Amino acid sequence: MPPNRNGNLLVVPLQEFMLEGFEGGLQTQALLLALFLALYVVTILGNLTMILVITLDARLHCPMYFFLKNLSFLDLCYSSVIAPNALANFFSSSKVITFGGCATQIFFSLFATTEAFLLAVMAYDRFMAVSSPLRYPITMCPSACARLVLGSYCGGCLNSIVQTSFTFSLPFGSSNHIDHFFCDVPPLLQLACANTAINELLLFGICGLIIVGTTLLVLISYGYITATILRMHSGAGRHKVFSTCGSHMTAVSLFYGTLLFVYAQPGAVESTEQGKVVSVFYTLVIPMLNPIIYSLRNKDVKGALQRLSRKHATT
Repeated sequence: MPPNRNGNLLVVPLQEFMLEGFEGGLQTQALLLALFLALYVVTILGNLTMILVITLDARLHCPMYFFLKNLSFLDLCYSSVIAPNALANFFSSSKVITFGGCATQIFFSLFATTEAFLLAVMAYDRFMAVSSPLRYPITMCPSACARLVLGSYCGGCLNSIVQTSFTFSLPFGSSNHIDHFFCDVPPLLQLACANTAINELLLFGICGLIIVGTTLLVLISYGYITATILRMHSGAGRHKVFSTCGSHMTAVSLFYGTLLFVYAQPGAVESTEQGKVVSVFYTLVIPMLNPIIYSLRNKDVKGALQRLSRKHATT
């Protein structure tokens, strides 16, 4: 950086960043390209299929599947913000991303917190269905479901606005090389030419609060569900509740465990190599697994898929 007349270093505003991606030779890069492409294609096909099946099958027009359709839409969106650019960079020697493109990636990748809210809403929905079946149609009416989904999106959007605006209010100029395969807050903070203590506090404080708060809501909901199941005398009734809630608990465990590892632990900003691997998990692997988990373990979804297949075969 050039000095000014007083001898102080000038911070030159950056117009673009360089995504360093993953280390390794040509074979490693080819393997990673194949892996990323496979994960993204399965993610697209799985989540689009889930959205299509829930939309077309009238038997799935209920709160549980309304939330599941929004979960698939969310997975589809934020994986699509990251994966295409990462795939393109495997073919590029420059691996450049514009300042605006970087801000966009950070904004939409932080929508993962919307998924945290949505998974908590889905746990509340299962709690109401199991613990208060008579009140369930009134409590989880279409307008209430729409408000819960809207609240989840608003909560995630607010977090994205705060984190993105505070991150890009920092001066950058010492380097434009981001040690990651997409723009994320922790590796970007390492490039700042200023004290990032407030930014780190906001990142770990807000994201940690959201993750811990929604996790507690999920645990409380499933605590009541477990208590209700234990009071059931019918083995068939217990099996039905377990099969309905098992998929959600699997998805919840994968998602919250990963996010807690990335954003809610001290020192996460420094552990970039570890962060890359975990980031692949929550940006591509989990969005790919969610529709598989919900379709393979759910008789209603499997039945809907079979009905649509038969209908398509007869036309």
